[in-house]
Amino acid sequence: MDIPPQQPTTQFLTLEESAKVDAALLSSSEKFLTRITISSLKVLKHIAQEYGVAIEDLTTQQLITWFETDAKIKREQGIEASYLKW
Repeated sequence: MDIPPQQPTTQFLTLEESAKVDAALLSSSEKFLTRITISSLKVLKHIAQEYGVAIEDLTTQQLITWFETDAKIKREQGIEASYLKW
């Protein structure tokens, strides 16, 4: 029985990064915030690359537009077609 290959998914936190956060001398809530911050940085890098600008040059409107577009892709084409898989 052939098992179809799974499509790669975007990981916002690698196992190594997660292990480093786990090993940090932080409270649970601080570790959660650290994971979100690392993931957010990766999303911002992706968005900046799509717009062809530096992260610090992204505008609030560009971020809103990007999230609206990704959500629309998810609704119309399915979660696998969107960048964010949640």
